[in-house]
Amino acid sequence: MTTISLRKANTRLPPEVNRVLYVRNLPFNITSEEMYDIFGKYGAIRQIRIGCDKATKGTAFVVYEDIYDAKNAVDHLSGFNVANRYLIVLYYQHAKMSKKFDQKKTEEEITKLQEKYGVSTKDT
Repeated sequence: MTTISLRKANTRLPPEVNRVLYVRNLPFNITSEEMYDIFGKYGAIRQIRIGCDKATKGTAFVVYEDIYDAKNAVDHLSGFNVANRYLIVLYYQHAKMSKKFDQKKTEEEITKLQEKYGVSTKDT
């Protein structure tokens, strides 16, 4: 297996590589069993979390036991076709994800304040 050769060669991995993967463009009706079937081929999985509310539907987090298994999964499953949808498999990066959610929250707060005080951003 390629993971064994990576470990034996003592390959240095890029800093963004970690055990947690962020998966986008999933079919909305995918089950956890199907996720384990797809991602379990590349190594032992610690946890899978599938998004279930409106904002997170079609996304999931997959946590592997080993970083080399996660790298192998990203290499093989990025662009993989599941129910006529091509998966986007990325390494989870906490700093980038938290900024994205903070920005959405800030934009929502600004919109609420604009509505409250009758301020319009549209040029009249």
